[in-house]
Amino acid sequence: MFETDLTLLPTVDLLESSAEQRALVNRAEARVLEHAQVYADRFHPDACTPRPGQRSFEGRERAVVLGGEGCPPIADFAIGEYAVVHGVSHRVGAQMIGDALALRHRFPLTWAKVLAGEATPWKACRLVRDCIDLSEQAAEYVDGRVADLIDTITPYRLGKIVKAAKMHADPEGARAEAAAKVRERGVFVGRSDEHGTKTIYIRTSCGAAARFDAAIDALGDAQQIIGDTRPIQLRRADAVGVIADPVFAQELLAQADNHPNSSTVDAGPGSPVPSARETAASDAPQHDEATPDRAGSVSDDEPGPDDEADRDAPHPSSSDLPDPLDRPDRRPDWSAEPFDPATCRLPDDAEPMDPTAHLALTRQLMQIKQDAYARFTSHATSDAPARPGVAVRPGKTVIYVHLTDQTLATAAAAVAAGRAGDGVVRVEGVGPLLTSQLSELIGYGPYIVKPVIDLNDAVSVNCYEATDRIRERVKLTHPVELFPFGTRETSGSIDLDHLEPYDPLGPPGQTSTTNLIPLSRYSHRLKTHARGWNAHWINPTTLEWSTPHGFVFHVDATGTRRITKPAGQLPVADRHGVSARPGSAP
Repeated sequence: MFETDLTLLPTVDLLESSAEQRALVNRAEARVLEHAQVYADRFHPDACTPRPGQRSFEGRERAVVLGGEGCPPIADFAIGEYAVVHGVSHRVGAQMIGDALALRHRFPLTWAKVLAGEATPWKACRLVRDCIDLSEQAAEYVDGRVADLIDTITPYRLGKIVKAAKMHADPEGARAEAAAKVRERGVFVGRSDEHGTKTIYIRTSCGAAARFDAAIDALGDAQQIIGDTRPIQLRRADAVGVIADPVFAQELLAQADNHPNSSTVDAGPGSPVPSARETAASDAPQHDEATPDRAGSVSDDEPGPDDEADRDAPHPSSSDLPDPLDRPDRRPDWSAEPFDPATCRLPDDAEPMDPTAHLALTRQLMQIKQDAYARFTSHATSDAPARPGVAVRPGKTVIYVHLTDQTLATAAAAVAAGRAGDGVVRVEGVGPLLTSQLSELIGYGPYIVKPVIDLNDAVSVNCYEATDRIRERVKLTHPVELFPFGTRETSGSIDLDHLEPYDPLGPPGQTSTTNLIPLSRYSHRLKTHARGWNAHWINPTTLEWSTPHGFVFHVDATGTRRITKPAGQLPVADRHGVSARPGSAP
């Protein structure tokens, strides 16, 4: 494929060749945008002939506007085939088409720069997404202000100019956007990494953040008081799990206050040593202005965001990545650093605990949690409770663990031998873990082990609605929807569609674990109402989908793969170069 041996090129030629390849990529991305525009034109509602006798009701195809005010509408079922052919979810496919239409109809000057090779396509697409809520006139104003700057300044500086232009073009919209930012506050949990670690992102008021930080500090210090010698950040991370159980957290703070070591906690250089309860009660951390900067902190003369060249530049292909859920993504930009280095507690010099000491600490924390709920249980039967409050029970969390009989046997043998197990299990919502990591996932109890669900057993009912038992088994069998490149996780609200349509006069057992597949609402509509979409099992684990224009995809537990069919199996209209609309009359 590549004729030149790059190792033989002089450095200057190597750099020139690399720049040429980047230019080729930009031209190819511009052509993809042009393809999207032509595709959208072919599926404009005015160009689509309705099927004879077609009725309009919920679930049928409808016209949608992508890209913002001033863009032409498109028949929404056409988005599905465009997306799967490009290997993305329908949300990303809609975004790709919307970007292309917005550039042509709302940002013509920027689009001309893209076509001339003077503006990087992904930067132009980012611009139009940032301005999607602007009116057509406001978008025209922004286009005139920034079209010449797309490739001449860094994305961070460009973003600031775009923001200022939006404020000038639409002051009312800018005020509404500022108010909307308040409504975007929330707590967001990211996906697990390969080591069983998740990221939590909290967007809240400054006061609430300070109080939460103080509470986490207090719980981390309380763990140190009772014998946890690990670094502070590891203790703070564990404190997130403790604070999720208010009764447990209260008992831990109380026992730490009464512990003989409560006055020996090292709160860090230049800081007084408050008790755990005093720290938790404070509304915000107090800083002494005379206290020297801690090692590694960021001072005012450090380079700021304006000095960072490409601080928030995404990967050129980031638009091709599927959304985590089948809904507009309102999550924050994870590429930006959300933490303030000047206020974060830095790691200390503590050492990790050896397995024996950590096991002893875990048992001590389990006992503290049992003490906490024992007190509340006694309150429920006592006329004079020792502590104000009401009787409560620990919250319940269901964790599904997939494991083989061999893993179960080796884990049991390891426990009997007093060592950590080395088997591998798969946890729903987390991914693969070592059996030794399960104790960290479960926490400090109490916990209940329920019987194993054998997913090889087929379960059915003789009615249309799926029972909770069937829904749970479908969820465990198919954690993600079975549409090509689908990203919607199989939650309790996802649609379960009968692969073979349900017939009220048909045989019993039509609603079964083998005839129900999880689909997002859009995918469900597409399969049910869009002409030309078909799906069937080709084996017990693989679902084959075919699109209106003859593209074939196999979906199984390993993902989606496009299958090349012989030319004779394609629709006749396609072989003659005529593009038939999904849902149109042949």
